[in-house]
Amino acid sequence: MNSFDQIYALVADRAVNRPDGSGTVRELDAGVHFIGKKIVEEAAEVWMAAEHEGNESAAQEISQLLYHLAVLMVERDITLEQVYEHL
Repeated sequence: MNSFDQIYALVADRAVNRPDGSGTVRELDAGVHFIGKKIVEEAAEVWMAAEHEGNESAAQEISQLLYHLAVLMVERDITLEQVYEHL
């Protein structure tokens, strides 16, 4: 089990260490526009899963949305603390 903080740290580590074959690195290299499209796609999938597929499917889609949000945060150099100030 991972927390959002752990996912963020993993994404940040991959951004620095750039392991070969990393999907995270490919996504970071594709930039904000690509990442933003992934976020919109995942948000729609969360909604559809919650409305039509049940909690397990919705939870899976939410986990993917959180991952892509972490990628965007790292790409834009937005810290957890900056986000948490607004919660």
